[in-house]
Amino acid sequence: MSGTRKAAFLDRDGVINIDHGYVYRWEDFEFVPGAVAAMRRLQEAGYLLVVVTNQSGIGRGMYGETDFQRLSAQLHEHLAAQGVRLAAIEHCPHLPDAQLPVYRIRCDCRKPAPGMLLRAARVLDIDLGGSVMFGDKASDIEAAQGAEVGRAFLLTPNGQGPLPELPPGLEASIAQSLAAAVDQLLTRR
Repeated sequence: MSGTRKAAFLDRDGVINIDHGYVYRWEDFEFVPGAVAAMRRLQEAGYLLVVVTNQSGIGRGMYGETDFQRLSAQLHEHLAAQGVRLAAIEHCPHLPDAQLPVYRIRCDCRKPAPGMLLRAARVLDIDLGGSVMFGDKASDIEAAQGAEVGRAFLLTPNGQGPLPELPPGLEASIAQSLAAAVDQLLTRR
């Protein structure tokens, strides 16, 4: 798949916001320090911003699609007020052992599968090879590699703690936070 636009794919929980576990209400949404400014820099460098997030809390029955969509709309609105435009928010509510039968499937979108990235690439005319992925789990990097995204960064969850290690066979740059990874990306262009 070879589109004409480059994208920055961003995991949500742990990369954009502090992962408090199953965040689905705006009042529980807390940005990782520097994340908004980093997204603005990516946008200014010509990247479409695409959030790709597993949302197993939906399949577990902890919150619903409406709750997720409400939070996503608030995120869009908050970022837009700060000059940051999200091109899309892709999510996967599925789990093979989901509590709710409608979500109990093996899908092609739950990371580490690349389905969310591939779907966004088709809809938004994205050049995957010219794009980048930012995630805080090995499954984010696996999804990027499966979609043949050009570059991937593994970040410390929530921008804190020791730098993560990649399992053998996965390749990505390592960074403390989204802000640090964007610095690496944009200064080495």
